[in-house]
Amino acid sequence: MSLTFRDAGERVDAYISQFKEGYFPPLLMLARLTEEVGEVARVVSHFSGKTPKPGEDEGDLEAELADLLFVMICMANERGLSLERGFDRVMTKFETRDKDRWTRKDADE
Repeated sequence: MSLTFRDAGERVDAYISQFKEGYFPPLLMLARLTEEVGEVARVVSHFSGKTPKPGEDEGDLEAELADLLFVMICMANERGLSLERGFDRVMTKFETRDKDRWTRKDADE
């Protein structure tokens, strides 16, 4: 399955648009985003040696990252922003500003 940011944004919008409440206000979405980042951190810490609390699942990093993406898409949709354009801009920044920042792998590696 191939999915673009535009496709994902349209799918999220179709889901959210069926409810009278619509998108959460920006500050509530920011709180949700922060909550999801915390859940990603919890799963990563479990993978990195922290023992889960008794009865706590180690977690599913793929699902937690997708939850984070869902909230980011909601924020972009609510503001009328293009994640495709934003992602292209940030990659251009990394590919130019940081192109010599790290040690490159040799071609024969």
